[in-house]
Amino acid sequence: MNIPFLDNWRKRHEDAQGASLADAVSSDPEGAAQLLSECELLRDHAEDAGVELDDSAESLSALDQLLPRWREDPEVSPWLGSDAGLYLGTVLVRTVPGAVWGLRPDGQPVVRLESGRELDVLEEGAAWAETGTPELSQLYAEFSEG
Repeated sequence: MNIPFLDNWRKRHEDAQGASLADAVSSDPEGAAQLLSECELLRDHAEDAGVELDDSAESLSALDQLLPRWREDPEVSPWLGSDAGLYLGTVLVRTVPGAVWGLRPDGQPVVRLESGRELDVLEEGAAWAETGTPELSQLYAEFSEG
């Protein structure tokens, strides 16, 4: 599973024996949200293309319009897909009332809506990076409705 922020989180919590990402999400949801929103590779690609990622729905539309040059590099695409999914989740959590980060039993981050629906953001981000569909803005529109 390509979750770029996880190494950073582990480094920050080396001293806490037995600390897990699940512990972080439940005990410090704001801190976990901050880690999940890092998305460094995606932010670098967007900045290079002149797209500002301001955690808005409009920025998802702008990402959908980027030329997918990363598809030429099989090493970059999976990492960028993870970042795209985490960014989608970040926008949902920050803009949709009641949307929160959660973890499935296998440790996969998901966004949970008040309605109980879950979005596997890493899976959706990977699909977007590989094929461009579904569009991030389309997923946002679907899930922002509940």
